[in-house]
Amino acid sequence: MKVFVVNCGSSSIKFQLFDMADESVMSRGVMERVGTEDATVSMSVAGQACKPTAAGQAGRDHHTGLKAIVSALVDAGAIASVSEIEGVGHRVVHGAAEINESRRIDADVLKVIKDNCALAPLHNPANLAGIEAAFEVLPDVPHVAVFDTAFLADLPPTAYRYAVPEKWYKDYHVRKYGFHGTSHRYVTLRMAELLGKQVDEVNLVTAHLGNGCSMTAVAGGKACDHSMGMTPLEGLMMGTRSGDIDPAVIFYLAGQGVSYDQISQLLNKSAGLLGVSGRSNDMRDLLAAAEDGDERAELAVDMFVYRIAKYAGAYQAILPSTDALVLTGGIGENCPAVREKLCRRLAGLGVVVSATRNDNYVGSGEDRITADDSALAIWVVPTNEELMIARDTQAVAAGKPIKSDRDVK
Repeated sequence: MKVFVVNCGSSSIKFQLFDMADESVMSRGVMERVGTEDATVSMSVAGQACKPTAAGQAGRDHHTGLKAIVSALVDAGAIASVSEIEGVGHRVVHGAAEINESRRIDADVLKVIKDNCALAPLHNPANLAGIEAAFEVLPDVPHVAVFDTAFLADLPPTAYRYAVPEKWYKDYHVRKYGFHGTSHRYVTLRMAELLGKQVDEVNLVTAHLGNGCSMTAVAGGKACDHSMGMTPLEGLMMGTRSGDIDPAVIFYLAGQGVSYDQISQLLNKSAGLLGVSGRSNDMRDLLAAAEDGDERAELAVDMFVYRIAKYAGAYQAILPSTDALVLTGGIGENCPAVREKLCRRLAGLGVVVSATRNDNYVGSGEDRITADDSALAIWVVPTNEELMIARDTQAVAAGKPIKSDRDVK
């Protein structure tokens, strides 16, 4: 079975084409700047990069963009014809409490996605536009929605409820939902295999560290707490998001004449690493600037690491035991300096970094970066959300249950 995985943002369409016979990636790529005259398509086939091309009018919206991408797959020889695509998997950010597993897309699923646009205004509308476009381009194959919130549906009320009036929860659905669940699910499954355990035997703290960041406490293979909340703004310090702040700050700023729209924009787009450093949301830039003596960049990096360490310590306190702290995402996989700083921050928990292991690991394979005598093992496991989406699509399309303990190599 060949599965086409689609991840639509407001101005981008990321895609991968899998041959599920061996789970190989036949093609991957992205159309950027969708909706503008400058839209471009970059892709590779069988690991070989194709020359980026201007999309022109084909990039004016998600429908024409997806049609152009599917045509490009044929033109580049990834597939002989569109009929080879037998299923389409869609990444959807927010399924709220209504959906706790991947589902074949029908009217009910579409309604849930639409109803939760207000909870994920930067993501669900774009995901929905991609689904509607893909149905038009590929109408005769099953389409499956894989929700970022699904893995986190197991959170207990003690974790997902906020200490607010019951009416807020019942009438307005104010609660923690969490995000990046597909990534946390993948590294949980992979870590179970690396440890030689069944997934329901593992207790982990998983950290997805990229431009968006989140952490999950995993007990017996299931999420029991998570750092993001009702929206992706809560929790860790991120590239441009503030993470945890005193809610009264919002009312204070409103009293100073800052509009609620401005506050939302500032907290989501101008805070985090960018806001503290005043120069960049890219960790590589900040590490280089800190080396050159930029005190604001150094503070941004230190705050970023400090908050990860705080959550790691808090999550260990609620787990029955901790098999490992698992780092993934662009920063987790590619920034040895950040990993070393984190290990040193966690020295009070008996963490001992292995300089050799940490320095030699840069974004490939899986490996432990702590010394053999470290009280807590810290691993780096590259995430693979697209493969999770492809597997769920294959299973749902075949009417089979989604297994939580399958091999994730």
